[in-house]
Amino acid sequence: MSRILAAALFAACIAPAFAAARTDTILIQGIAAGTQTVDAAVGSRVHAEYSYNDRGRGDHVVADWTLDDAGRPVTYEGRGNDYMKAPVEEHFAIVDGKASWRNRTEHGSAPAAGAFYMPANPPPEFLGVLARALLKAPGHRLALLPTGEATLEAHGIVRAGGRELRQYRVAGLDFTPQPIWLEGDGATGAIVSGWFSIVPEALAKSLEPLQAAQDETDNARSARLARELARTPKGGLLIRDARVFDPRDLGVSEHTSVLVRGERIVRIAPDAALQDAGDAEVLDAHGRFLMPGLWDNHQHFSEFDGLLDIANGVTSARDMANETDGFLARVARFDDGSEIGPRVLKAGIIDGTGELAGPTKMRVDTAAEATKAVDWYADHGYAQIKIYSSIKPELMPVLAARAHERGLRVSGHVPAFMSARQFVEGGADELQHLNFVMLNFLYPGVKETRNRDRFIKVAEHAREFTPDRPEVREFIAFLKAHHTVLDPTMTIFENLFSADPEAIMPGLEAVAPRLPPQVRRSLYGNALPVPEGQEDAYRAAFPAMLALLKALHDAGVTIIPGTDALAGYQLHHELELYAKAGIAPAEVLRIATLVPAEVMGVARDRGVIAPGKYADMVLVDGDPTRDIADIRKVATVIKGGKLYDPMAIERAVGISPRPGAR
Repeated sequence: MSRILAAALFAACIAPAFAAARTDTILIQGIAAGTQTVDAAVGSRVHAEYSYNDRGRGDHVVADWTLDDAGRPVTYEGRGNDYMKAPVEEHFAIVDGKASWRNRTEHGSAPAAGAFYMPANPPPEFLGVLARALLKAPGHRLALLPTGEATLEAHGIVRAGGRELRQYRVAGLDFTPQPIWLEGDGATGAIVSGWFSIVPEALAKSLEPLQAAQDETDNARSARLARELARTPKGGLLIRDARVFDPRDLGVSEHTSVLVRGERIVRIAPDAALQDAGDAEVLDAHGRFLMPGLWDNHQHFSEFDGLLDIANGVTSARDMANETDGFLARVARFDDGSEIGPRVLKAGIIDGTGELAGPTKMRVDTAAEATKAVDWYADHGYAQIKIYSSIKPELMPVLAARAHERGLRVSGHVPAFMSARQFVEGGADELQHLNFVMLNFLYPGVKETRNRDRFIKVAEHAREFTPDRPEVREFIAFLKAHHTVLDPTMTIFENLFSADPEAIMPGLEAVAPRLPPQVRRSLYGNALPVPEGQEDAYRAAFPAMLALLKALHDAGVTIIPGTDALAGYQLHHELELYAKAGIAPAEVLRIATLVPAEVMGVARDRGVIAPGKYADMVLVDGDPTRDIADIRKVATVIKGGKLYDPMAIERAVGISPRPGAR
């Protein structure tokens, strides 16, 4: 690695950082979605413009910067909008050795002292700027402003699209080192992932060797972490003196022992009745709370989500849309233990075509295409399909019928120009996101829901639809009669409708200071901009959604928790919101453990601590049946009989220790 770094450093020093002008293509799931233009033709100033469209959302940032001889920013100016269209304005400058910065959520100053300023909302090109500066830095290490430290690793050379590219990893920004490909002269070659890539047009159809090389690097790291962080007790495991929660009757059994052999539970008994377990390793719970592993029913797995899930007690999950290559391999690694992660059930996304279509290659416009897409998912072990917003309404029943014929469940966003009632009548078993229940009451006044109106119109009108209104009561009864399941993702709407744009996302205030710098910064400013005159409506929108959630639960509509956001930590807050809505904490735990196992048809193996079930359990300091916030106090996680230390996993992904932890 040192020889590769040295060669690249030499090339970067003798060659220009990049050509005078360059235009890159932005790909989402391999489909063109925008561009990035980088122009360094005007003196020492670099000018870049970056924009893309993702279902009516997406960043648009125009930035200018200058660098010193070491490749570190001397000035930076950025403006435009972020993913949710909130305004972006950012300023940085070094004057007389003092660095100063200001953006929507940060402002400060510090001695420059060789540090590198990383903007909060930069164009992707800035990762290349950082990589080149790290190549020149002593030990390939740089202090970051406003905070943190970045390092660089080299991982070999690949030839793609007729050019030779070098793979580097920038560590210190995110939970895992960030990949970037540089040309031999140090120019940014490509930023590649299964979801989102920024590449020159000439490389757009030649990404396979780059992705394969990245996967090899990622898989080696994942396998190493799995060896280091997962521990299999020799001869089995005996957990003694636990307070065992049973979601079937919401009871808690004091002074209870649980015996595990292999990946399954073989016996549960009072401590006095289970004195000798032969060669099993003993784990003394010291009266801690032992519960079945948690479920997150709305995730989109990337390279770090499995680790965050296990660190937070999530042992089962459902992926609600992903690319169809690397994701399947990742789930296989979760299953064989070569990567740390939960047991994952797969939901395959299907959408229509058009500018506002979702992030998937599985796009259909005809009944024949719809049937073929469902069959592909069924043939590849998926449990469910997720219908998305651009599906033609007339194709929705076709998709549902074929899915049910193949034994798959049906859920999704309600397609544009349909109501939630029509979606359920067409065969949907489940609704994603509570806003689509609210939108049912706005139909047909609001039909176009592929754009941000599916959020904005709910924010404007949610307070009008209280549980006592006849149309609300009637629709709740309709959902109950049709056994419709709801995956409400409440944390999403709390953040969109009631968050302070200058504050951390609600529910993550305690953990955010411990997260890697760029992750922490991404948790600011995700709220919808509030139009003038709509302040009261937006303020009342989320409390109205909580009231609706409670009414749905009280009426017997099945609810399963999902995040669609930061893995693990966000699920804890999702459960806190259910309790805030008025659902008893013990019932919230049932919703987070047994209910999803029943919905997904795997209750034979999961959801309860009982003989014959998988040994998927969470040991908690506290009693979340009394205070749901105690769910955050995860002490030990067990998946399939293997033991995990949450704090060790956090250290491995760059999360600082909990306050007071040793």
